[in-house]
Amino acid sequence: MKFKLASSPHQHAKRNTGQVMRLVLYAMLPGIALQTWFFGWGTLFQILLAITTAVVTEAAILELRKKDFERAIQDYSAVLTGVLLAVSIPPFAPWWIIVIGTFFSVAVVKQLYGGLGFNLFNPAMAGYVMLLISFPVQMTQWLPPESLSQYPHNIWDAFYAILTGYTGTGFSISQLQTNIDGITMATPLDVVKTSLMQGSTYSETIGHSIFNSALNGVGLASMWVSLGYLAGGLYLIKQKVINWHIPVSMLAGLVVCALFMSLVDADIYPSVMFHLLNGSIIIGAFFIATDPVSASTTNKGRLVFGAAIGVWVYIIRTWGGYPDAIAFAVIIMNMAVPLIDYYTQPRTYGHTNRKRVNKPKS
Repeated sequence: MKFKLASSPHQHAKRNTGQVMRLVLYAMLPGIALQTWFFGWGTLFQILLAITTAVVTEAAILELRKKDFERAIQDYSAVLTGVLLAVSIPPFAPWWIIVIGTFFSVAVVKQLYGGLGFNLFNPAMAGYVMLLISFPVQMTQWLPPESLSQYPHNIWDAFYAILTGYTGTGFSISQLQTNIDGITMATPLDVVKTSLMQGSTYSETIGHSIFNSALNGVGLASMWVSLGYLAGGLYLIKQKVINWHIPVSMLAGLVVCALFMSLVDADIYPSVMFHLLNGSIIIGAFFIATDPVSASTTNKGRLVFGAAIGVWVYIIRTWGGYPDAIAFAVIIMNMAVPLIDYYTQPRTYGHTNRKRVNKPKS
């Protein structure tokens, strides 16, 4: 028997859970392809390791629990968790990073709570936070786009670097992080956050080679990767796999904060375009925050849930200790979902609010 996704009591979707998860995976393909194009083959190796670890972990735990693991694996939820985590970490991170993170996401965050449908937190983001806190050095070793890299790398270099820490030609990850000018590169969010803390202005910072100054501080590669995931996200909305409420409200919450603060002082607070097209806000809005298990379940609740994530992302990016904040913001709001759903439940059909009438004292 396969589970059916349905909106009770009037609408019944014909897609089962596996079909929905596969559609999400298909929608990620443009973003994954662009991410691989700009940052190398490491992304695909990380996805392969993540999928293998996720499937083996889920099957082993379900077998120990005397559950039908074949049916559970066919819902593709473990595969999607692994892929989301894999595209969120540096492409040349050591192999054990993705293995530990995926195992934690599936075994602890998902199965420990009872499996699909019972997890409180988004498994991929909980795994990401665990890795970022536990292994900050490995989780921040992002490479420059290949067009800016001092040492070009191919598919075999990616394979060797992930397994051994060195490419087939003997270059270390630290060497691969240097750009054509010999400067160690970081993500656009890292560059701006560090420069602002050192006293530089925003307009001075976006002169860095990683930025397209014509687009007011948008990273050269980040923009195209974000647009790839945006195309996939819009496809999911068109196919009615996800609702528009969370993505739109999440992006709106970030835009409102960024616009207001940039109007206050544009030399200190980056522009709206900088926040929208750098980092993981797009993939977070369409593929992560919309997780049907850990997100709000009512339309009003989804608007509140998404907007709050957008605000938290801006707060942590601007005043927090981490340059990007999707994982932290999503987990914070996952904890608030029961409260949000409680106060945003729609009125039962046929029922109206009755005003309390005080009876006259006799």
